[in-house]
Amino acid sequence: MNKILLGAIGAVALGLSAPASAADLAARPYTKAPAPMVATIYDWSGFYIGINGGGGSSRNCWDFVTPVTGVLVTDGCHDATGGTVGGQIGYRWQSANWVFGVEGQGNWADFRGDNISPTLAVQQDRTRIDAFGLITGQVGYAWNNVLLYVKGGAAVVNDKYDLLVAPGFVGAGTVFGSTRETRWGGTVGAGLEFGFAPNWSVGFEYDHIFLGNRNVDFTFGGAFVQTERIRQDVDMGLIRVNYRWGGPVIAKY
Repeated sequence: MNKILLGAIGAVALGLSAPASAADLAARPYTKAPAPMVATIYDWSGFYIGINGGGGSSRNCWDFVTPVTGVLVTDGCHDATGGTVGGQIGYRWQSANWVFGVEGQGNWADFRGDNISPTLAVQQDRTRIDAFGLITGQVGYAWNNVLLYVKGGAAVVNDKYDLLVAPGFVGAGTVFGSTRETRWGGTVGAGLEFGFAPNWSVGFEYDHIFLGNRNVDFTFGGAFVQTERIRQDVDMGLIRVNYRWGGPVIAKY
């Protein structure tokens, strides 16, 4: 009898204790899903303004234009070289990896060069460029913060030409004819630009300016001296630093 009673009591106790043990189990902790990877991309869109500096060389070939007949007699060629500094302002917009833009640039320059005429040894021809401007469109391709682009458009150059008495003659270095002109032409170029901060970039650019042939009249004291046909082209390399606004670095999932 006692054995039966003890067995019944044990079964009841076991049934009562089982739910309590399940309730006492610790809840499973909540684990937050890992955040997705974030890739930072550089957006080239927006207005920008900057400065530039470098050097260049202008190839100048002169031909004396014979009065009445217009026959050309070569006066030789020379390179006018020197430094330049200036600024640029523009706007770019980016679509996927492609970048499009427009830009205006203006520079002071000090390109100088001369040669002795092979036809008339007493004559020294001198060219000086003291300013130029570029108005261009751009097309580029960006790899995040690295931009490779090409450009093209119009160019304008401010020239000054002088006729001097050549070394070895009486009055050597004396100017006996001068003229100035503003010459328009075309330009093409290419550049590589690196964004080193959210709104700052630095780059290198090469430009070539086509100016063709022009007949220019030289005067001295207001009196006509002679006419020269001058063919001119310009090559230059520039280091550029730009500050951009309106297109910050963004994060893309």
